[in-house]
Amino acid sequence: MKESTDVDQTLNTGEPRTISIFGYELIREILLPEILGKDSPEILYWAGKRLARKFPLTDYDKVIEFFANASWGQLEIKKETKSEIEFELASPLIVSRVKSKAEHFFQLEAGFLAQQIELQKEVIAETFEHPVKKSNKVQFTVKWDSKDQI
Repeated sequence: MKESTDVDQTLNTGEPRTISIFGYELIREILLPEILGKDSPEILYWAGKRLARKFPLTDYDKVIEFFANASWGQLEIKKETKSEIEFELASPLIVSRVKSKAEHFFQLEAGFLAQQIELQKEVIAETFEHPVKKSNKVQFTVKWDSKDQI
């Protein structure tokens, strides 16, 4: 068995990795909801915020890079105003989730984005997810009020 430092070194090499869609969906769509129950979306949102506090990122480019490295998908900024930013997330791993008739949540990613924006802008932020079935993508709207400083 490898030591944890060996795993960390392997993950930081920057080499392309592949992820099993079955393994990803098994954990994400079956195991986590089974463990977390009806509060799964709320818990995943707060878990995303906690992850962001463990991995604070200095700018949007680092957030986009983190999403790619975490195999969450290709994150893109679509629009930014003085009080909100819209992101779009695309990935082969989310196509089947968005297309399916079952309700799927992207609250882990939403919470992560909310906390990263909070840290970067030093204001309270909240993220809303919007799966878009036609394009097989997920849109996130992060909103904040500059008067709600942290």
